[in-house]
Amino acid sequence: MTSLLDRRPGLLVLLDPARAQIASSSALAKEAEAAGVAGILIGSSFDGAAQTHALARAVRESAPSLPVALFPGSAMQLTERVDLILFLSLISGRNPQYLIEEHVRAVPWLRDHSVPTLSTGYILIDGGRVTSVEAVSQTRPLPADKPELAAAHALAGRLIGMGAIYLDAGSGAQNPVAPEIIGAVRTAVPAPTPLFVGGGIRTPRQAEVARLAGADFVVVGTALERGARRDLGAFVQALRA
Repeated sequence: MTSLLDRRPGLLVLLDPARAQIASSSALAKEAEAAGVAGILIGSSFDGAAQTHALARAVRESAPSLPVALFPGSAMQLTERVDLILFLSLISGRNPQYLIEEHVRAVPWLRDHSVPTLSTGYILIDGGRVTSVEAVSQTRPLPADKPELAAAHALAGRLIGMGAIYLDAGSGAQNPVAPEIIGAVRTAVPAPTPLFVGGGIRTPRQAEVARLAGADFVVVGTALERGARRDLGAFVQALRA
């Protein structure tokens, strides 16, 4: 866990095992390592369980110096081939499956595998379109123009005892999480609590805006799948400014 958190601020590359091809993901991991990203996230709102283990193994072999963290959509996606599991609770929703049930299902596996976990309050923010996480979890995102509501959810999660906060507009969102939301959450939950921000971030400038607003880690996935790999170095530099 420490190896990833010690690399903040930084860029995290998100790989979706439900869509990613092993060969192209391995190549992307090598490019990410060379560019100086902080780490790799592996996860999907869909199942992707059959691919998760193979993808994590391939990424670790291709980029051995990069921390690899799991961003699981369910207990079925757990794998010991990662350095850290973000133990996500969807605190912006009210569906018990993603508040506690998947966590209970994960317990037998976690008893048998010594992978570190980071309790993470996951907050879905309206990104302008229905995303897969909204459809799968059957929860509505928080409004994009209500920073005080996002901040209240984040602080509630921290008071419950969660060790990190993840703000997400969803994969392929039309709009990224607004800087006003990020700033309000950062104020409510100050450093050193890690703050992850992802969804809808397509350009280095958008990544820089999220960082300046208070994000520790900026997560980019869909943009890289759609051809922004040439901008990896620019994304990394934007977060070091």
